[in-house]
Amino acid sequence: MPASRTTLRRSLAAAAALPLLIGALASCGYGSEAKNDEKKVAAEGEKLSADTVRLGYFPNLTHATALVGDQEGIFQKELGGTQLKVSTFNAGPSEIEALNAGSIDIGFIGPSPSINGYTKSKGSNLRIVAGSASGGVKLVVNPDKIKTLDDIKGKKIATPQLGNTQDVAFLNWISEKGWKVDAQSGKGDVSVVRTDNKVTPDAYKSGSIDGAWVPEPTASKLVSEGAKVLLDESDLWPDKKFVITNIIVSQKFLKEHPDVVEAVLRGSVKTNAWINANADKAKASANAKLKELSGKALGDKVIDGAWPSIQFTNDPLAATLQAQADHAVKAGLLKQPDLNGIYDLKPLNKVLKAAGQPEVADAGLGVK
Repeated sequence: MPASRTTLRRSLAAAAALPLLIGALASCGYGSEAKNDEKKVAAEGEKLSADTVRLGYFPNLTHATALVGDQEGIFQKELGGTQLKVSTFNAGPSEIEALNAGSIDIGFIGPSPSINGYTKSKGSNLRIVAGSASGGVKLVVNPDKIKTLDDIKGKKIATPQLGNTQDVAFLNWISEKGWKVDAQSGKGDVSVVRTDNKVTPDAYKSGSIDGAWVPEPTASKLVSEGAKVLLDESDLWPDKKFVITNIIVSQKFLKEHPDVVEAVLRGSVKTNAWINANADKAKASANAKLKELSGKALGDKVIDGAWPSIQFTNDPLAATLQAQADHAVKAGLLKQPDLNGIYDLKPLNKVLKAAGQPEVADAGLGVK
């Protein structure tokens, strides 16, 4: 590729921030309440400072920490007599709305909505308290039409939504190639076709798109339909790591119930350790929860293709969040956000220290 690795990864870093401009695209409502397996989530033992904690997450593989921690009862075990209540969401803005409305207390969410929620509230409504996942985003294409990255020019490539993380990543990658595309219409040297992940596989099968820049498991669903992975976004980042999922908490809840937040973080840390030590069991657990939530499990070919590209980590990879915001500003997609204080990693680092694990850094963006 003609662009340098550094330039590419800087351009891709804008990916997470443009949804700040399109919060109106949030889905209606505050999410759906997930059904819990009472045998796994029964609140037992000493109750913490809150009767309940309301947790939100997405039913997809980049939120597998939440899927597995919920499915295996790890969060509830750490919460003791405090009851875990779960809601699931399909869009970041709607989860932020739920947090603002007090419908959830803690959420697993992507970097863009985290930035959005923090800046729109002028730093008053949330904190990022941990990381959860890195990676899991790929450019997949029809191998009969596209052989090399240069062949993308003139083709129709899907992204999940105007201004979402992958949409901006692709727009900026296009820019670094020297091609021109109107960001709003998606028209230009490449046709950027905004397509919901649920229908992208059908769009690919029908030939209405030639490929897609999408997260997992959509990328692997396309591969199961004959597509080929042309680029893994992780290859464009330092150490092949960039934040794809954070854990956020209402500032009010964090202040009033720090013990509950620590319990959820202990559950997250223990879940990530279990996932990383038991890949096959973790895949099965996540898939079982997905089936419960959606009514259909992922096929073996899809989940086996998707799983290795996602790294489960407690580190929020704060420097990559800052880079994402900075490069969105450089691309003219976002006014300069003030992210100072977006992180409070003290509870996580307390948990990590107790577990004998190294502390993580906030890239100078921690609460003072």
